[in-house]
Amino acid sequence: MALEFTDGNIKEIINSGKPVVIDFWAEWCGPCRMVGPVVEELAKEYEGKVTIGKMNVDDNNDTPTEYGIRNIPTILFFKDGQLVDKQIGATQKANLAAKIEALL
Repeated sequence: MALEFTDGNIKEIINSGKPVVIDFWAEWCGPCRMVGPVVEELAKEYEGKVTIGKMNVDDNNDTPTEYGIRNIPTILFFKDGQLVDKQIGATQKANLAAKIEALL
């Protein structure tokens, strides 16, 4: 299951040493509802290798502002604590999986 990221726990998770994938979303966002189940599937498939989670932009303001999130869904990819890739908008599972594989 995808982890729930918050403004309070995100820095610790990003700097944990594992690759990290964060889906920025909101309940009212139609494309987010399409991407959400894909993110959940990927979280199960990469469990133990990559930390994959979601951050609700309505409940967390600091992190989306820090990373310049203006459109959702936006998915950020981190390796060694650094932002290395970004996906804005809905996309296919294969595209996200390829970006995750590049982190490993």
